Amino acid sequence: MKEVIVATKNKGKAREFAEFFAPYGIRALSLWDLSKNLPDIEETGATFEENAALKAEDISSFLKLPVVADDSGLVIDALHGSPGIYSARYAGEPKNDQTNIEKVLAELKGVPAKKRTARFVCILAVAAPHVETTYYKGICEGSISTSSSGDNGFGYDPIFIPENSNKTLAEFTPLEKNKISHRKKAIVQLDSWLKSL
Repeated sequence: MKEVIVATKNKGKAREFAEFFAPYGIRALSLWDLSKNLPDIEETGATFEENAALKAEDISSFLKLPVVADDSGLVIDALHGSPGIYSARYAGEPKNDQTNIEKVLAELKGVPAKKRTARFVCILAVAAPHVETTYYKGICEGSISTSSSGDNGFGYDPIFIPENSNKTLAEFTPLEKNKISHRKKAIVQLDSWLKSL
C-alpha cells in the first residue's frame, strides 16, 4: 500500500497522520488532498467509536478504498466527561480552538489542581470494502492547566498537561508530542493492520 485515505479536513490532524505514516513509506492523503466531490459526513454518533466509523465507512464506500478515520476529544472528569465528542464545537459554531479553551477554563474556575484530571481519547476506525470495520484506541492521561501556554499543536493542547510533565502539550515540540499523544498510541496499533495489507 502506497497511500492511505485519512478522513479528516483538520489540517493539524492531517499533518500528524502524514508524519506517522511516513516511516512506513505510505503517503497519507486527507480529504483536502482529494479532488473528488466527497459526501459531507454528519457526526451523529453518541460515542467516539460511532463517529469514527461513520466517517471511515461512508468515505470508504464512496471511494472503494481503505480509509482511516479518527474521532477524538478531551474528556474532563470535573465536567462529567465533557467536552467529549463535542470537543471541536464545544463553544458553538463556527468551531474555534480559542473560544473552546476559554469555555473550559471558565467552567473549571476554582476547581483545585488535583481535581482537574483529564485525558485525550482517540478512536481510529479502519474501513475497507467488504471488510468489517476495526477499531484502535489511544489515551493520553493528564490534567487541565489554569491558563493557556505554548504555541505548538492545536485544539486544547495549550491547556493540557500530560502526566509526568509540568508543561502543556502546546509547549512540546511536534516530535515530543508525537511520542506520547493519544493519536500516536492509537496509530501504533495500526502496525499489524499495515503488515497484513
